[in-house]
Amino acid sequence: MATRRKIKKVKLKIKVKWKNVIILLVGTILIIFLSVKWIGWIANSLKEDNKKTPEVKETKKKSTKPKEKTPVKTEEEKKLEKLDNVNKRIDFFNMNYLDRYLDYKEKNTELDIIQIIKNVNMHLDKEVYEDTEPAKYLNTTNILVNKHYYLEENYEPENLEAIDKKYALSGMKMVKEAKEAFENMASDAKKEKLNIVAMSTYRSYDYQVDLYNRYVRQDGKEAADTYSGRPGHSEHQTGLAVDVYDNEIDYTKFEKTNEFKWMNEHAQEYGFILRFPKDKENETGYMYESWHYRYVGIEAATYIKENNISFEEYYATKIKDWN
Repeated sequence: MATRRKIKKVKLKIKVKWKNVIILLVGTILIIFLSVKWIGWIANSLKEDNKKTPEVKETKKKSTKPKEKTPVKTEEEKKLEKLDNVNKRIDFFNMNYLDRYLDYKEKNTELDIIQIIKNVNMHLDKEVYEDTEPAKYLNTTNILVNKHYYLEENYEPENLEAIDKKYALSGMKMVKEAKEAFENMASDAKKEKLNIVAMSTYRSYDYQVDLYNRYVRQDGKEAADTYSGRPGHSEHQTGLAVDVYDNEIDYTKFEKTNEFKWMNEHAQEYGFILRFPKDKENETGYMYESWHYRYVGIEAATYIKENNISFEEYYATKIKDWN
């Protein structure tokens, strides 16, 4: 009996030992599993930190990058700023006149910038008959002759033709295109029982020498310059100008005639403009002349009439003689 009891106790001990082994084994496995998980978590954390580090470095690089320098403005750009960069808004800005625009602006602070550009383009910043230029667009309706532009002594326009004696004094000549337009105008006026007669048209340089000198002897140089062009500066030499009267009263009183009223309303329809209108003396350089007309073509004449401007202003804004 004692022997059996001993055997049972041994078996019981063995069973107890196996149970401990199993518990130990499970515990060990659990510890190993948790350890692997923990190690993996730490490894992942380190990887994330390594990924973030370059971005921080990149950010630092960007923040330490030197700023771009502001472009230095050229002298020309600085000057244009003083003119409110008007060259970007108008197409009749002449870069060759940049310094002249600035000088004129400084002396005429009451004028707006557009008027400053126009005036300099008309050479109003210069004294008359000083630093003059040869006329451009010879033998075209764009030609401008005044106290700033001149014609050579030997200049004679092409295609001069005599005007029909029904509409002119004897020997009156104009360029063919202007002559035909004048005859059409005078003919239509006649249908209204009006007489428009050409009394002075093309004049040669030599003719103007004698005429101007006579006016100087008569009224003095200063007075003569207000109504007569010096030789080479007379628009009559272009063959496009015409002085008119009604064949009855003195031409200087033409403004009082019905013919003047009719021409004032219709001249542009035939390509003619009143060349020296009222309130434009500063631009044209001449006193008002109700009898002096100039052929410029229908399109230009219509524009000038509708906008109430002189031919000088039209030339300064529409005809770019610096191109």
